[in-house]
Amino acid sequence: MAAVDQQPLVSIVTPSFNQANYLEATIRSVLRQEYPNIEYLIVDGGSTDGSVEIIQRYADRLAWWTSEPDAGQTAAINKGFAHAKGEILAYINSDDTYNPGAVAAAVEFLTQNPVVGLAYGDTDFIDAQGHVIGQFNAQQTSLERLRRGGVYIPQQAAFWRVDLWQQVGPLDESFYFAMDYDLWVRLAEVAEIRYLPGRVWANFRLHDDTKTIAADERCWPEMLRIHRRDGGNWFSMIYLRYFTRRALAPVINWRRKRKFR
Repeated sequence: MAAVDQQPLVSIVTPSFNQANYLEATIRSVLRQEYPNIEYLIVDGGSTDGSVEIIQRYADRLAWWTSEPDAGQTAAINKGFAHAKGEILAYINSDDTYNPGAVAAAVEFLTQNPVVGLAYGDTDFIDAQGHVIGQFNAQQTSLERLRRGGVYIPQQAAFWRVDLWQQVGPLDESFYFAMDYDLWVRLAEVAEIRYLPGRVWANFRLHDDTKTIAADERCWPEMLRIHRRDGGNWFSMIYLRYFTRRALAPVINWRRKRKFR
């Protein structure tokens, strides 16, 4: 095995605000990765629920952390990456977790495939207690499919190269929900993206306060704003997906809530 300083440094950012119920599981999932060259950064938005005390317990193993009021999740992620020094980047939200071996597998693939700019694996849905209740519909996507609304990239299991971030970043802080979709589109404009099927790298926790449940109605309008910005029109496939999703949203969210209650 190569010496630690010869392996790519991976910078992982966790944005958090009042997620004490799940934060420690997230932190442990990062710190327990077997890959030896990780810098972990936590950006807390001034939590008052005990999150800071949890972070402090792990402070000696963090590259950097802060707890102060901020402009929300997207701004927190940007703040974390502004302090990052890694060659490969990722972020994991404070209610999600990595599976063992995820970081090492992502680094190995990106190292062996230098033309790939972003790599992603599979992600399980878990409930508040950490039980698997389903799987994210990950698939190989492309710039063309992304622009049609075919996202298929689980953010929790995505890793990308810092030189691409320097080209297309930071995240657009006007987005509350679709900042990752916007990033995938911009990355796909400049580099190849690759899905690694059958490699479950992460877990996406669904609970009452999850943005996917609590604010799902804000996702598609933001995606459509990105679509129009990039020259899209009303007759595009993404609009058909949007109207279909809007019609089915009550049923989809009801079924999701039943899974974790």
